[in-house]
Amino acid sequence: MRRRPGLSIRLKLTLSYAGFLAVAGALLLAVVWGFLLRYVPDNPQGLLGISPNRYLLVRTFFPAAAVAMGFLLVFGLVGGWILAGRMLAPLTRITAAARRAGSGSLSHRIRMEGRQDEFRELADAFDTMLEQLGSHVAEQQRFAANASHELRTPLAISQTLLDVARRDPTRDRDELFERLRAVNTRAIDLTEALLLLSRSDRGNFTRESVDLSLVAEEAAETLLPLAEQRGITLDVTGGATRTSGSAELLLRMMTNLVQNAIVHNLPAGGTVTVHTGAQGDASVVRVENTGHPLPPELVPTLTEPFQRGTERVRTDEHAGVGLGLAIVHSIVRAHDGTLDLVARPAGGLLVTVRLPGMP
Repeated sequence: MRRRPGLSIRLKLTLSYAGFLAVAGALLLAVVWGFLLRYVPDNPQGLLGISPNRYLLVRTFFPAAAVAMGFLLVFGLVGGWILAGRMLAPLTRITAAARRAGSGSLSHRIRMEGRQDEFRELADAFDTMLEQLGSHVAEQQRFAANASHELRTPLAISQTLLDVARRDPTRDRDELFERLRAVNTRAIDLTEALLLLSRSDRGNFTRESVDLSLVAEEAAETLLPLAEQRGITLDVTGGATRTSGSAELLLRMMTNLVQNAIVHNLPAGGTVTVHTGAQGDASVVRVENTGHPLPPELVPTLTEPFQRGTERVRTDEHAGVGLGLAIVHSIVRAHDGTLDLVARPAGGLLVTVRLPGMP
């Protein structure tokens, strides 16, 4: 945005300092005149017959007062310019850092030294913003690279299958069609997951009152055949737990949590427990499952896009695309909630979602 040039802050502060000193000097002279000189008699005999009188004092006082006022004005301008420069030096560093950030350099930090004041607080806040922005940009770049790789894989597989079929016309077409269908389904699932993740990150959805207990029951009912197929006991407990948000996104959040708990479980005889309830002003959802023990260093990475973990990669039809918990995290964050993942000592995972509650 183009703006008309104006006076710099340093010059404005300098003029303010000089003006303040000039006004203070004028007030001091007025006080001297009002409370001292006016009591001096203005007659040839002076005060008690002793000279000088008011006329002589005025002629002697005012030239010296004019010189003092001129000195105050010059001193105010020079001193104000120096003081304003020293006071605004931190702002100059912040402006330079902002220009570097605007040109694309997010690695620079101000790291202003000295005691805490308004400029140091602004500099620290700017450093924090740069750090978060740099982390976000790096995350987006990593996400784009991973998404490109994941999308390229099914396309490359499809091309390979088609090339093989073209070189070998006698190959079983039903097998080819089935494999192409599986690869295409995986690509569609990945694309829909990416779109959902982008939508939840933007947070542009209509909020309404949602009962998380009903959402949990719906998700459990949908995934019950999968749980029975794997020999997993699925249990939903708790009472009505209301929050404000998108019913569609919250259902996807709950479905991803329950499906993740079913798929990453024991081969047989495992359990999945979903509990909803209120805790203070928050609506809480806990999803707990059995399974193999998870390394503590693996747990924090599970909410990152495409991070499945070596112990959690599956090769069956429910392998997923590595976006399940990433979508959950994004939906929870869009609803102003928190997501906590804790590895159970006996194996499996305890996932706790806290969302703002409603009466």
